[in-house]
Amino acid sequence: MGTRPFDLARTRVTLFEALLRAREARGGKFKILEDHERKPLSYDDIVRAAFALGGKLDTQIKRRETAGIMLPTGAGCTVTFFALHAIGRTPAMLNFTAGAMNLRSACEAANVKKILTSRTFIKLAKLEALEAELSKFAKLIYLEDIRKSIDLGDKIAAVLKAMMPRAFSAKGSPDDTAVILFTSGSYGTPKGAVLSHANLVSNVEQGYSHVPFEPDWSFFSPLPMFHCFGLLGGVLLPLFTGHKTFLFPSPLAVKEIPKLVHDTGANVFFATDTFAQQYARNAADDDLKCIRLMVLGAERVKPETREMYQRRFGVELLEGYGATEASPLISVNIPGRNKHGTVGQFVPALEWRLEAVPGIEGGKRLFVRGPNVMRGYLDPTKPFGIDLLPQGWHDTGDVVDVDEDGYIRILGRVKRFAKIGGEMVSLNAVEGYAQTVWPDGTHAAVALPDSRKGERIILFTSHEGADTAALLDWCKANGASELAVPKRIVVIDAIPVLGTGKTDYVVLQRLAAEQYAEAKAA
Repeated sequence: MGTRPFDLARTRVTLFEALLRAREARGGKFKILEDHERKPLSYDDIVRAAFALGGKLDTQIKRRETAGIMLPTGAGCTVTFFALHAIGRTPAMLNFTAGAMNLRSACEAANVKKILTSRTFIKLAKLEALEAELSKFAKLIYLEDIRKSIDLGDKIAAVLKAMMPRAFSAKGSPDDTAVILFTSGSYGTPKGAVLSHANLVSNVEQGYSHVPFEPDWSFFSPLPMFHCFGLLGGVLLPLFTGHKTFLFPSPLAVKEIPKLVHDTGANVFFATDTFAQQYARNAADDDLKCIRLMVLGAERVKPETREMYQRRFGVELLEGYGATEASPLISVNIPGRNKHGTVGQFVPALEWRLEAVPGIEGGKRLFVRGPNVMRGYLDPTKPFGIDLLPQGWHDTGDVVDVDEDGYIRILGRVKRFAKIGGEMVSLNAVEGYAQTVWPDGTHAAVALPDSRKGERIILFTSHEGADTAALLDWCKANGASELAVPKRIVVIDAIPVLGTGKTDYVVLQRLAAEQYAEAKAA
């Protein structure tokens, strides 16, 4: 088992050049990519298909035009992504679960006038209403129509271009914009992160030099490609390092995914804690035993999830941490150096610093800077404008503690603290306490303004019979502040989640405000 040391010189290429470099290293005929349609693609297949599709898109998308991609995770989305790079266009990955209003603002901010999508996908995902809304301000280009227009001459041209790809692909700088990704929107309107080619290739190299991958391991990723974890971890990392990857269009198929992991014999698997729990519950005992490296991100890993995977499948869960703005990987635990309760150590070549936050003790605000950190956010007031980061430092908005060995413990986001009676209370901690008291449920805490104490905590839970008395007793018995006991506990069928698997706090905040307003009126 081993990795290659991080080499900054390897990051000075475009994404298309990184793909070609991997093709030369692994061999063009190596079957690198497969999806639910079970038709494996070699590097040669991907490059040829990218030139064939790119040749058609070249006339439809202007040179300085950002092209939206609204497709599920899979071979089609991957080929479309590289087709745009082959002709020097910038893709903006659109989150089709974000709703029409968020998508409209995303398209306006990214100057997206054309959206690449698929009729089959829109029908299967029941997105007809969204399609109608999008078509009011953007032209939808359907891949089925493009494929029909590709004739024998186009195919021959694509074969010839694939034989001399550097002569026919668009020239670009590693510092050019490679993709626009939108932040998850867990706490508000998604922002457009502008990532360069060098950012993404650097993060692949950082991950590959930090995590020990065996050369013959294969990947399985059901995460959406509009999310940085899915794009980098599931697609770019395996493609650029020569590891076969199996892409699945939705993380929600909790019965199907464990069987496919077993069928494909995948060794590396990416998920969130919420989905990991559901996969385990729906898996046969042998389904997930082939996994050698399972990385969970986007939310805290619960002790019950760890115990379940270790006991049933002999799989040690590794918790990692990232941000869209960092391409996304910032840190991750690795086998043999897995400190539970932390998100591991920083990846190589990443600078970090901590700043105190008034009222919060035991942790500080984390800032990061490095080759994987974005150029800046889209400035919606100017076409193609970028609000550059000050001196390249990104404020993660996370409150963390870094121990003497460099392991990071996340205490919460700055905006995930409530000020109650003059004291700062972590809403993440409140959720953790509820998880301990009611381990079979899912919990999410939000804060609302309170005229007497500044703010009040509302806890949403899927646990029937949850009440404040049980939580108060636990806090008293375990030395936790009684200020962390929610003013109200609301039992709901399921905690709402975004397409990425993260808790949708925007919906919960609105729900809490409505419920509290009703309670006041009553």
